[in-house]
Amino acid sequence: MPLMATQLSPQLDRHHDLMTEMLLQEMAVRIAGMLPHDGSVDPLPGVRLNRHSKLSEEVYGEAKPAFCVVAQGAKEIFLAGKKYRYDTRHYLLSTVEMPLSSIILSPSEEEPFLSLRFELDSALIGSVMMEAGLVAPTSTQDTKALGVSPLDFGLLEAAARLLRLLAEPAKIPLLLPLLQKEIVYRLLLGEHGHRLRHLPSPTGHTTRIAKALERLRQDFDQPLRIDLLAKEVGMSSTRFHHHFKSVTDMSPLQFQKQLRLQEARRLMLSDEVGAAVAGHRVGYEDASHFSRDYKKHFGYSPLQDIERLHAALSAS
Repeated sequence: MPLMATQLSPQLDRHHDLMTEMLLQEMAVRIAGMLPHDGSVDPLPGVRLNRHSKLSEEVYGEAKPAFCVVAQGAKEIFLAGKKYRYDTRHYLLSTVEMPLSSIILSPSEEEPFLSLRFELDSALIGSVMMEAGLVAPTSTQDTKALGVSPLDFGLLEAAARLLRLLAEPAKIPLLLPLLQKEIVYRLLLGEHGHRLRHLPSPTGHTTRIAKALERLRQDFDQPLRIDLLAKEVGMSSTRFHHHFKSVTDMSPLQFQKQLRLQEARRLMLSDEVGAAVAGHRVGYEDASHFSRDYKKHFGYSPLQDIERLHAALSAS
């Protein structure tokens, strides 16, 4: 006697869960095989694998336009006071480069955090939209820079096939472009697909703000002129400030300040320059102002923070 739909559904759900777990285990094994120690590797252009097995404090860096999937563990991203958590059942989608901080949740030697990052290119997104007949948004509404969504089986399976492809280098030239298109297509059809559809549009507000972010990254050590920056991207100062905040959850001044402080930290840690010199190089005219902003952002004075980071590096 054939099974009724109501009887079949629980079986399909169990099969789906089993297949999901098998794919995640396969991805974890493949990533761990390529990264036997903590760190990251870029096996293909635009593809990065990450491994972390030790507890650490908040890490500061920049997000790139990318699709991020976790094979094992979980991670939290902090942007302008908001928290975004993603894990083996949720993926992270970022659409513009943004300064942010993150923390790995409960990694260990036995179960390290393992992830894959697939960078997104606006030209590829536009090409896939044209081939698939997907219409670009007619509105110029803003879209947030970050978002977390449930990871559906199709996206997970495509990510697993991308990892499998690394073991067959002879097939990469032919199959990689197809996989890249598939991943972008599935993202476009997903919960946050509308955010991607804005990227190829040269006139959308999100694209204009992305251009402004790039200008700020280039000239972060220069005095901030909102009027000139707004004019460069074709907006009034008021509209520019509104749309900037809508996309990034930060004001232009807050964005510039984060860029400056992260670069100053890098200078002190890597180039071993003093706080006053680092502050001046990133655009601060007053050393005490720099120290106040630094402590507010990182939780420690420049000297305390660098001594603490050096001690942590020596102990690892």
